[in-house]
Amino acid sequence: MSFTYNHKEIEKKWRDNWDKNPVNVETEDKPKYYCLDMFPYPSGSGLHVGHWRGYVLSDVWSRYKLLQGYYVLHPMGWDAFGLPAENYAITQGVHPAIATAENVENFKRQLKEISAIYDWDKEINTTDPNYYKWTQWIFVKMFKEGLAYEKEMPINWCPDCKTGLANEEVVNGECERCGSDVTKKNLRQWMLKITAYAERLLTDLDQLDWPEKVKKMQSDWIGKSFGAEIDFDVDNNEEKIKVFTTRPDTLFGATFMVLAPEHHLVNKIATDDQKESVEDYVFKASLKSSVDRMQDKEKTGVFTGSYAINPLNGEKLPIWISDYVLADYGTGAIMCVPAHDERDFDFAKKFELKITQVIAKEEDDVNKELKEAYTEDGIMINSGVFDGMKASKAKEAIINYLEEHEIGTKTTNYKLRDWVFSRQRYWGEPIPIVHCDKCGAVPVPEEELPVKLPNVKSYQPTGTGESPLAAIEEWVNTTCPTCGQNAKRETNTMPQWAGSSWYFLRYVDVHNDKELVSKEKAKEWLPVDMYVGGIEHAVLHLLYARFYTKFLYDIGVVDFAEPFKRLFNQGMICKNGAKMSKSKGNVVSPDELVNDYGCDSLRLYELFVGPPELDSEWDDRGIDGVYRFINRFWNLVIDSKDKNVQPTKEMEKIRHKMIYEITNRLNNVNLNTVISGFMEYTNKLNDIAKQEGGIDKETIEKVITLIAPFAPHIAEELWEITGHTDSVFNTSWPEYDEEKMKDDSVEMPVQVNGKVKATITIGLEEDKDSVLQKAREAIENKLEGKSIVKEIYVPNKIINLVVK
Repeated sequence: MSFTYNHKEIEKKWRDNWDKNPVNVETEDKPKYYCLDMFPYPSGSGLHVGHWRGYVLSDVWSRYKLLQGYYVLHPMGWDAFGLPAENYAITQGVHPAIATAENVENFKRQLKEISAIYDWDKEINTTDPNYYKWTQWIFVKMFKEGLAYEKEMPINWCPDCKTGLANEEVVNGECERCGSDVTKKNLRQWMLKITAYAERLLTDLDQLDWPEKVKKMQSDWIGKSFGAEIDFDVDNNEEKIKVFTTRPDTLFGATFMVLAPEHHLVNKIATDDQKESVEDYVFKASLKSSVDRMQDKEKTGVFTGSYAINPLNGEKLPIWISDYVLADYGTGAIMCVPAHDERDFDFAKKFELKITQVIAKEEDDVNKELKEAYTEDGIMINSGVFDGMKASKAKEAIINYLEEHEIGTKTTNYKLRDWVFSRQRYWGEPIPIVHCDKCGAVPVPEEELPVKLPNVKSYQPTGTGESPLAAIEEWVNTTCPTCGQNAKRETNTMPQWAGSSWYFLRYVDVHNDKELVSKEKAKEWLPVDMYVGGIEHAVLHLLYARFYTKFLYDIGVVDFAEPFKRLFNQGMICKNGAKMSKSKGNVVSPDELVNDYGCDSLRLYELFVGPPELDSEWDDRGIDGVYRFINRFWNLVIDSKDKNVQPTKEMEKIRHKMIYEITNRLNNVNLNTVISGFMEYTNKLNDIAKQEGGIDKETIEKVITLIAPFAPHIAEELWEITGHTDSVFNTSWPEYDEEKMKDDSVEMPVQVNGKVKATITIGLEEDKDSVLQKAREAIENKLEGKSIVKEIYVPNKIINLVVK
């Protein structure tokens, strides 16, 4: 008899039931497990099916742990400060606080339809003063430790968002948020000295159970390199130019030098006849982002008119400026060795500069003209006393020579730059600093935190480099906490990343108004056991979160130095070959799908569309197949529940194989194959049910339990229908018995002269004579007058009959 699973009625029933009787209840005897989503930014467009993917995945994992006997901390909150919320509010003509509250309400409604076991009592919002009090507290602590400082510097500037951007927020020369071309602007900035943690951020990656791709992205971003810092005298000038190079073995081949346009010596060394050209070039370079400058294939530059002196051979090196050299990497100056660096080679060819080869293969004709830069190892040539030495060994020898003669020093360099922490916007955490003419920058006393964001009518960015807060005199004007004289508040706000860099700590002690997190709660719950979110946060949020955690570890707030034990990055859901976004018009809302097919069907389909770590193309039609499966599963149980069927050996075998397959695929987070496994084994059980008049009670209970983390509503309903009065989540995850999984028989191909001609079924314990007799009978009508001259049998592997 066929029934239809009434998803609307059943899912509402169990959602209401779970509200009154939560399935995830903390008790003293349960071990603890912390599973966390990267909390969402509540945008105006609401959740789409791409967002659902990560939330379903983390909830499946949480419910799985629940069935393994854990009490699971699985919280949710809102990353609600920053540019996106403010830009959205501006387009809608409403205040960011109002727009954010409306968006949060809509997101929360949609998240509840996923039926995740979120503990809403632990909900946080980065815009809540009770929360950002502790964001400000961390800043004050960093300031006191010398990790937060002010600096006037050229920063990435988005002309549309009208604010500064960190290097990490610039993608291909464009603002990550709005897509506008990024320029440069000199502004006073607050900086966080993340570079002080560069080495620990790099070496501690080895401790993490994270995807190798993410660890490599962070390692490349930190960019550790070994080399030497070398001082070059400037001819006819008292100045020296310090250069960092990873290739001291090529120093004899340096034929020119290039400075970043922003280098502090540019104006001092530009000669009178070159000054106008230099100033023009510096201005044009200021309009480009760092990313654009690094990616430009066409090299540009201008000669300063001055020369540096190569400290090893005394040669004069023309000093150029070019925008492919960045002021904030290394020393902002490079020695150029065109014979052994592709970028330098292109520059030298374009501007007809000298090329001197100093490394060659032993068999090379060293006098021939280079057609391209030689970048491999080899022997040293044209390098004085180092000639004939292997270049790889000459690195160390030349560094030692430089240190002996006090020309240079061995050093380590990092590509990682300090974090630009100021934003010239309204919607962000106020930076808790007071500026006093007498005392300088003074932190707001900890007992006076939070410094609340004032509620204003005009919050639009000014575009002048000043935050809108600067115009609110009654808020800006204050007194110095140190000397009591008149002073002014800092008017720049923190970036979006400030609140999300530590939020995972607050969830475990969300109602604590005395400290960021108690040591007892931190020891009980932290670090996070499983963290689920998109790989797009690999070098932004994840790096900042690690930095914050290490700092809080150093000052004794927590007793661990890494925030997330295990990380899983889900792939994006795409539509028409592109990431879902409102601007592309390819967003699919979950609301209608939940209404038409139910939450359980959508949960299953989100996981079925493809390997969870890879991007997958969305097709609305695919959910039909999952919905049909849900009904087949429903009918399998409903048809068998009252039959009192006795378990057969075949039923037991399928049950244990199913438990084994689902458990192993789930442990490896191969969730798309878990869903296909449900479909495969449901078909097998249906076939047996037709032969035996149903399936046995134990098999019914085990398959309901297996599917519960994935489709919790139907599982709870079937659990109740089959006679249980408690929740299915109060039972335990099923275990398998390997002995009961074993097959009694196996199908074997029968080869004739090495070619398969038939297939036979044999018992696993069947003797050789019986097997060969079955094989002869199977190919008897295929011998065509030939006779068997030899029989080869490898038990359960090969049957080959040789005929003539």
